[in-house]
This record gives sequence, structure tokens and C-alpha cells, in this order.
Amino acid sequence: MGAGMDLVETVIEDERWEAFGLAPLSERAGRAVLAGLELPVAGLSISVMGCDDARIAVLNADFRGKPTPTNVLSWPAEERGAELVGEVPELPEPGAPDDPESLGDIAIAFDTCAREAEEQGKPMPDHVTHLIVHGVLHLLGYDHVEEEDAALMEGLEVRILASLGLSDPY
Repeated sequence: MGAGMDLVETVIEDERWEAFGLAPLSERAGRAVLAGLELPVAGLSISVMGCDDARIAVLNADFRGKPTPTNVLSWPAEERGAELVGEVPELPEPGAPDDPESLGDIAIAFDTCAREAEEQGKPMPDHVTHLIVHGVLHLLGYDHVEEEDAALMEGLEVRILASLGLSDPY
């Protein structure tokens, strides 16, 4: 893959993510989401920050008023949510390949992901892949507040994860 063709820019704040292989995993997961929604990779970009629980707790407090660690947070570059419950959000217009449209940022916490994977009896790469897929769908305007929206989002997650050879996380 040539430089500049990567969908995901990975920022490593906790070196455990480097050893884990967050960058290639995030790239693969992000590409699977776009393929699942029939969106091109060229012209779109996502930033993923691999951090620890302490850092994500600060972000969670700052942005959501919840001063506790969480597994993944996402910040869409723009509000893309559907106007009506259960509707598909409007998909983004890709930018030029050399000036991609940012879909937004995702932060993911190593400690919480490792603990959840262990509690759920799942390999950590599978769990992290699911969380990145989940985060990218949030960047694209999907959410799970209302039941109909949750059903839509979970259905997409299951289909996208299946395309990566992963079983239904729900």
C-alpha cells in the first residue's frame, strides 16, 4: 500500500498498542466498514489514538461529563446522524485522494479493552476490531440510543465483522 493511501492515521500514546498492532488492525477494520457501506477508501480519513485508561478517563470527563475509563470514544468530524429514528445516516462525500475528508477521531483504551476481552472470553484482537468497527460507524452517524437505530447499527456491525471472519459479538 502506497503512502497516502492509508485510511487510518494511528497515534500511539501507550506503547502496548504498538506491540499489539493497532495500526494494521484499525486499517483493516476501517476498510471493512467502508466496504460494507460501499464507500471508497480514497478521499476519506480517520484518526485512531491508542491510549490507556487514565487518558481516556480524562477525555470521557471532558467530552461526556463521565470521569471514568471507557473502551472507545469517537468524535465525528461532523454531525451525520439521520433525522428520523431507524433511518440510515447520510454518507459523507469523499474528498480528493491527496486531501481526504476526515470522518473524525477515535480513542481506544488498552486496559479496558484487555479487561473486557478477558471477561467476555474473546481474543483481544477480535474485541478491538469490533470496537473500531463500532467507532467508525459512530463517525458515520450511526448510534444506538434508540432501539431502531441500535438494531440498524448492530446489524451492520455483525455483517462487517462477518466479512472479516469474526463471529457475532451480540
